[in-house]
Formats: sequence, structure tokens, C-alpha cells
Amino acid sequence: MNLPSEHVLQLRHTAAQAIRSFFYTRKFWEVDTPVRLPAPAPELHIVAEPAGAQYLRTSPELHMKRMLTAGAHDIFQLGPCFRAQEYGSRHRPEFMMLEWYRRDADYMIILQDMQDLISHVIDTVSSQTGLSPHFDPSNPWEIHTIQDIYLERAGWDPVSNFDPDRFDLDMVNIIEPSLPPGHCSILMDYPSPVAALARRKPDNPLVAERWELYAGGLELANAFSELTDPVEQRERFEKAVEEKRMRGEAVYPLDEAFLAVLEDDGLPPCAGVALGFDRLLMALTGVEDIACVLPFPH
Repeated sequence: MNLPSEHVLQLRHTAAQAIRSFFYTRKFWEVDTPVRLPAPAPELHIVAEPAGAQYLRTSPELHMKRMLTAGAHDIFQLGPCFRAQEYGSRHRPEFMMLEWYRRDADYMIILQDMQDLISHVIDTVSSQTGLSPHFDPSNPWEIHTIQDIYLERAGWDPVSNFDPDRFDLDMVNIIEPSLPPGHCSILMDYPSPVAALARRKPDNPLVAERWELYAGGLELANAFSELTDPVEQRERFEKAVEEKRMRGEAVYPLDEAFLAVLEDDGLPPCAGVALGFDRLLMALTGVEDIACVLPFPH
């Protein structure tokens, strides 16, 4: 399915307008953060694009968290992000990301935000463009813990016996293809080794308070109850840098400004989520190639 360019522009405008109206009515502040960074977050499998002596942001997350420490309460941002070596039917090196954060919240409060937002965007886009969405958010959202869905569909427990390579392979080859089309699905409570910026569950340190949203088998969003402990955050960053070095991936300096804020000011209890805007449009329209919802696909 290919959309005429005029329809793509209208779709993107209407969806972005719906997102902003959703957050404005809930008294969120819209913020902006730097696009060129001296130190992107050291996340495994994510490669930052060099920009002179700095890097293009892979996410605005660390700067948005610094805003929370400076007194902001509920904030959102819709803007471009960049990840090198990502190009395919679901990826582009430059893409649009929506992120929002709430103080004094956890990942379950953010999940309710997400359910309300998706319904609002679909209602707005449908009424203003006549588009019939390819999934219905009013259908009950399937919610699975990672432990349960891996035991059921892959036959092993990644929480008590974590294997990073097997985890990734089974996610791509077994778990994601098994998620139902036409429905939203949540996978939650990830093994703590794959939740670099999420806090551990108080009653089970093997599990982190993280969820991901899928529409059909298409991953749309990633959410955390945010880690606020400065010592543990530095340890996780250092471990990620070492793992990237061992894998032969590019490594970056640690974001000492962010870590200093955690140590000196303290990050308040908070939760946040990143939603791929272009992926959301793919799910709404049912297209299988991200190029179909981009104004300049190449």
C-alpha cells in the first residue's frame, strides 16, 4: 500500500496535532533539548551518528530527565532522533520520536497515558482524514509479562536464567510474530540486564519495571519506571560501555553532566516512554514499509 504524498502530509500533520492537543489538555509542558550531544546514552545495539566532534541524539531522554531535576513536572517532546546503521522497512537513520515523562509516577501510570493517547490519535485521525485504522484500541490490550510469555511460547524462563543471545533471537523469531494483528499488546517486566535505564522491581531485583507496546508484531514504544539511583546508573553505564567495546561497537564518553545531576540534585521518582511517531503511522495505516509514511522516504 502506497499513500499519495498529499495524504502522507495530511496524516503526519493531523497525528502530530492530535498528540500535542492530548498533552496540552493534560497540562504537560512541551520542551526541546539539544540535537548534538557530546555523550549519547551508552545503549547496546544503538549506534550514534557522529556530528563533528559530537553526536546526533539517539534520544532526548537524559536531557529531559535533567529538566525534571530542575523543577519541570510533566513534559513531552516530539522531534527528530538519529541512529546510525539502521535502514530497512521499519527503520531509518533519522526518525521522529515522541517522549514524555511524569514526576511521581511509575510505568503503569504511563501505560494509562499510552492507552488514552492512542485512542485520541486514532479518533482524531479517523474523523479528520477518513482513514480507517488497521487496529482498534478499544479492543482489550493484551498484557503479558516477559517471564510468562517466554515460558508459554518459547519454553524457557529468561528472568531466572537470562541468556542475552537466546532472548533476542526468540523475541524476533517467536514472540513478536505470535502477537495478534489488529490488537495492541504490552510486554512488561523485562529481565533487569535488558533495562539499562529502568528501576528494578522492589520485590524482585531480577525484573525491571519496563514495558513495550506492540501493534500486531510492530514495536511502537518503550517505557520505564526510571532508575534514580546515581551509583547504580553509573555502574550500568560503565557495564554497557564495556559490553559495547567487547562487541566491537562504537563507545562514547559517559554523560557526566547527567550523572552529576543525579548525584547532586537527585532525580525525583518518575516514569517515561518513547514512542516512534513514524511507526505509529505505519500501524494506523497498515503499511509494511516505513517509507510509505515519510514525506522524504530516502
